[in-house]
Amino acid sequence: MPLTHLEHFLIQTEDLDGTCNWYVDVLGMEEGPHPDFKMPVRWLYLGDEPVLHLTIGGENVSENRKKYLGQQSTATKGSGVVDHVAFRATGLRKMLTHLDSKGVDYTKRQVDDQGLFQVFLMDPNDVKVELNFAAKEAQDITADVKAVDLPA
Repeated sequence: MPLTHLEHFLIQTEDLDGTCNWYVDVLGMEEGPHPDFKMPVRWLYLGDEPVLHLTIGGENVSENRKKYLGQQSTATKGSGVVDHVAFRATGLRKMLTHLDSKGVDYTKRQVDDQGLFQVFLMDPNDVKVELNFAAKEAQDITADVKAVDLPA
């Protein structure tokens, strides 16, 4: 019974609207339908797939949240034990221009043996987001860090 794909990830935040708006505005996700969990939740989609779920987190979450999802952590900042969330993407130059226009800080990284050019950025909750582009899209774009240059 093998796993087939990443279905979604959930970020708990103190600013549901701001976090939702960031993923829509900066990464182009679309807000879409979600079940009525009787607690604040937003689902963001890539095409027809709801890949990012958002909900209120912190110390004062609703009892419905605790009953349905539980609450293993009250953290609302940082990646915690999840270091980052990665998406495959296309249109590297357009994305870099877009991130610059939004004032979003990012780093560019190159992984030659996987044929990837990566862009790393932080969402409003300090969760690291990785965008993976085909290396051929990065012609004439210099990476800030290249895996090949790291010490063995």
